[in-house]
Amino acid sequence: MASAPEADDKKAQAYLPDFCAPGAVLVILLVAELVAILLTLVSFEPGAFLTELSKMSMFVLWLALPGTIILCQIRPWAERQGNTRAFVICFIVLGIMCLVMAEITWQLTNIFGQAVIIDDTHFGFLVRTFATSTIVIALAMRYLYISSEWRRSIVLEAQSRISALQALIRPHFLFNSMNTIASLTRSNPQQAEEAVEDLADLMRANLNSSGERTTLKEELETAAIYQRIEKLRLGDRLKVKWDVADLPMRALIPGLTIQPLLENAIYHGIELLPDGGEVRVTGKRNNDVLDISISNPVAVDQTRKTGGNKMAMSNIRQRFELAYGHRAEVEVRESETEYSVHIVFPYEEGAR
Repeated sequence: MASAPEADDKKAQAYLPDFCAPGAVLVILLVAELVAILLTLVSFEPGAFLTELSKMSMFVLWLALPGTIILCQIRPWAERQGNTRAFVICFIVLGIMCLVMAEITWQLTNIFGQAVIIDDTHFGFLVRTFATSTIVIALAMRYLYISSEWRRSIVLEAQSRISALQALIRPHFLFNSMNTIASLTRSNPQQAEEAVEDLADLMRANLNSSGERTTLKEELETAAIYQRIEKLRLGDRLKVKWDVADLPMRALIPGLTIQPLLENAIYHGIELLPDGGEVRVTGKRNNDVLDISISNPVAVDQTRKTGGNKMAMSNIRQRFELAYGHRAEVEVRESETEYSVHIVFPYEEGAR
C-alpha cells in the first residue's frame, strides 16, 4: 500500500482533471465553442457566418458533451493505468466516439435534411471529422500532460519547503527547552520527565509530518504540546485561550499548520512583551467551511529581525493552495495592537 505522502503526490500528478466538476465542464464548453468559431472562420462563405457558426457550434458541442460524460466515467480507471496508458485510452475512446457521433449526425442529416445540411460525401465527412477531432484531442492531451508535470514540479517544491520548515525548529527553542528541563530535574523531577516526553512528542510530530493532511485533533494536540513546553519557560507571561469546541475533530488539515502559527504568535508577540499576553486560538464551522484564527498582542516598535514568520506564512499559503485551490484562504490581519492569522478552508473529514 502507498503511504499517505505518496498518495498525495500521485493525486497532485493526476494526468486528467475532474471532468465531472462543473468548472471543468464549463471550460470544455468554452473551448469547444472557440474551436467552432475557428473552423467557421476557415470555411464560411461571406454573408453566411452566423448560419455556419450555428451549425458548427451545434456539431462541436454535440461531440464535446458526450466526450465529457465518457471521460467523467472512465477517469478513475484510466488514471490507475498510468499517464501513458491514460493518454492512449482516452485518445482511442474519444476518437471512436467522434466517429460514432459523426455517423449519427450524418444519419440524422438524411432524416432532417432541411434543418442541418452537410455539403460533403458520407466518407469525406467522416474522415474530415475524425482528422479534425484527433488533432484537437491530441493537442488537449498534450496540454493536460504539461499541466500534470507543472503540478508535479509545484508539489515537489512545496515538499522541499515543508522539509525546510520541519528542520526550522528554532535553535533557541531547543536550547531554552533543554535548559528548562535541566533546571526542573533538581526542583521538580516529575515535571522534568513530562517535559522531556512532550519535547519528544513534538519532535516526532514534526518529523513524521511530510506534508500530508492530518486530522484537526492531531494538529491541535501537537500545538498543545508546544504550548506546555513554552509554558514551563514563560510561566504566567504566556496565556493561551482555546475556543475550538465547535470544530469537527475528524476534519482534515495540512500538517504543520497550527503549531507553527502558535510558535510565531509566541516568538514574535508574547516574548517581546514584558508582561506577556494572551494568544487566542478560535475556530468555527459554517456549513462545509472551517474558519480558524490565531491572534496575539504585539509590542509597539519591537519586531524580530528574523524572517521566520514570513517563511512559515509562505509555506502555509502554498500548502493550502495546493490542497484546496481557490476554496481556501489564508489571511493576515494586522493592527497597532494585534496580529492575527485567519485560515478558511473546506471541511473534509478523515476516515473513522
